[in-house]
Amino acid sequence: MRIAVPNKGRLHEPTIDLLERAGLHLENGADRKLYADTVDPDVSVLFARAADIPEYVADGAADLGITGYDQVREARVDNVSELLDLGFGRCRLVLAAPEDGEIDGVADLEGGTVATEFPTITRDFFDGTGVEPDVVEVSGATELTPHVEMADAIVDITSTGTTLKMNRLAVVEEVLASSVRLFGREDVLDDPKVDEVRTALDSVKQAEGKRYLMMNVPEDRLEDVRDVIPGMGGPTVMDIADENGDGKVAVHAVVDERDVFETITEVKKAGASDILVTEIERLVE
Repeated sequence: MRIAVPNKGRLHEPTIDLLERAGLHLENGADRKLYADTVDPDVSVLFARAADIPEYVADGAADLGITGYDQVREARVDNVSELLDLGFGRCRLVLAAPEDGEIDGVADLEGGTVATEFPTITRDFFDGTGVEPDVVEVSGATELTPHVEMADAIVDITSTGTTLKMNRLAVVEEVLASSVRLFGREDVLDDPKVDEVRTALDSVKQAEGKRYLMMNVPEDRLEDVRDVIPGMGGPTVMDIADENGDGKVAVHAVVDERDVFETITEVKKAGASDILVTEIERLVE
């Protein structure tokens, strides 16, 4: 099973970190190499440009791919399916025009010119509106094109909007919301290894923002503690393997990180002691 991942750029490090946390440790590094083995002898990694990954998967050079949803939409491959939203690399493709210009809405671009590095997504967007501008593909510095009279507007990626503001551009409309996702070629989706990889990656995603809470609780206060734990379902209750347990049981629960402070306060009031909070590396639901 070969997984294509970004070889550089803003998606490279988060993707490698995700693989490592999912247990797919790269055995021979990730720098300036085309391939890397993992600790799983049945899984290897192929490094490629983020924009090329959909084609690599569709053409069979890789079985799975990790890249942005925008890249898959732009490639318009028809034999690749999304398996999992990995939740990082979030951005938007937006239609933007000069702040002091005459473009206030999509309809104002009828017969105009739109510059973009994403011509497929841009044409699909305008096809859905009934507006027909001339879409011009550029390979960089998209934000400058309206200011040098190459285009009336642009379609470009933004995360915070800072670059657009620096170039005196205002968002007219959102074209596409994107994030990094796991994709697979349709003819390999029944392979058990695909489900293993998906589950491993998802377990890291599910563990984000969660903490494991452990405590000792007097048996006669157990219901009070249960009432204040906002965990995933009910907490796990176990006997303490100690002759001097003093009528206490061990209570374990998974809680959201944002709830930890308040939960500790409440369970202490309810009689809990010896409270321990730890991080969760992976969580399989």
